Amino acid sequence: MYLNAFSSSSFGKWIFPGIGFIWFLGTYFLLIQQGMEEEPALVDAFFFALFFLGGFLLLDRVFRHYTPNRKNGFLLVLFPILLSGGLVWGHAQLLDWWFAEESEYLEMLQSSFFYRWLFLDVVIQLLALLAAVISKLEGQEELSRREGQLLQLSKDAELAQLRQQLQPHFLFNSLNSIHALVLASPQRAREMVLLLSDFLRGTLRSEGQSWISLADEIKYLEMYFDIERVRFGHRLVVGLEVEEGVEGLKIPALLVQPLVENAIKYGLYGTLGEVKISLRFQKEGNYLQVVVENPFDGQDSAPEGTGFGLSSLERRLFLIFGRTDLLEKSGAKGIFRVHLKIPVAG
Repeated sequence: MYLNAFSSSSFGKWIFPGIGFIWFLGTYFLLIQQGMEEEPALVDAFFFALFFLGGFLLLDRVFRHYTPNRKNGFLLVLFPILLSGGLVWGHAQLLDWWFAEESEYLEMLQSSFFYRWLFLDVVIQLLALLAAVISKLEGQEELSRREGQLLQLSKDAELAQLRQQLQPHFLFNSLNSIHALVLASPQRAREMVLLLSDFLRGTLRSEGQSWISLADEIKYLEMYFDIERVRFGHRLVVGLEVEEGVEGLKIPALLVQPLVENAIKYGLYGTLGEVKISLRFQKEGNYLQVVVENPFDGQDSAPEGTGFGLSSLERRLFLIFGRTDLLEKSGAKGIFRVHLKIPVAG
C-alpha cells in the first residue's frame, strides 16, 4: 500500500511522522484561533494527531489485506465513517478525563465533536479512496507481471522443444548413414560414430546456454561438417568466411546449424559430383549477417527450403526477437541462398 511504498526507504522514515506533525500543527493553530488557551490546545492537538495516525495505520492494514469490490463497495464509505467517528469519540473521552475540572474546555470539546468527526471523515475517505486505487493498480500490475512470466515460460518451453526436435532430426540422418557404412566401410562408420559422439557431447553442453559466442557456434559447425564429410567424402567442399572481430558476438545457441543442414540436404542429396557449400559471417550495423549458399538444379524452380529445419528456425527467431523479417530465401542462376540477420548489441 501507500505506506509500504515508503517504508523501505530512508526518505519514507520521515513521511509518516511528518504527516502527524502537520496534522498536529494544523489542529493546534486552529484551536488557538478559536480562543483556546495554549496548554489545552497543545494537549488536544497532540492527542488528536496520535489518534489520526492510529487511524491512518489501521486503514493501511485493512486495505493491505482487503479491497472492497463492486458488491460491497459501500464499505469504502461506511468503514471511514465508523473509523473517524470512533477516533473522535476516543479522543473526546481521553480529553474529558484529562481536563475533567476545566468546564470551559470540555464545553468547547463537546461543541466541536461533530465538526472534528466531519473533517476527519473527509480526510480518511480520501485516504481510503487512494488506498483502493493503489490496491487496484498493484493488483493489475501483479496480474500483468504474472501474465508476462507465463508468456515467457511458454516461449522458453517452445524454444526448448524446437531445439530438442532438431537434434533427433539430424541424429536420425547420421544413424542411417552409419548403418549404410557399417558393411561398406566399417572404418568410416567407426570414425563417424566418434565424430557424432563428440558433436552431441558439445551440443548437449550448450543446452543450458541460451546464447553462445559465434566462435563456439562455428566450432560446432566444423564438427558437423566433419561428420558430413565422412558421409559424402570428397564431394562435400566447404567455403567458410568469417569477418575479423565477429567471433566474440553472442548469438542464440545452434541457430546456424539448420541452415547448413538444409544446404547439404538440397545441395548434395541426389547428386554425384562435388558440391560447395558457402558460409559467410560478417557484421553490418547492429546485425550479424549470415549467408549460406548451395547449388541446385537451375532447370528446376528454386527449392522451397522451408522444411522442418528452416520453419523451426523462423519460429525460433520470432520467439526470441519478435520479428519475421530476419530470414530471407532466394534462388537464382543455380544457387540457393539463405540470408539470416541476427540482431546483436553494439
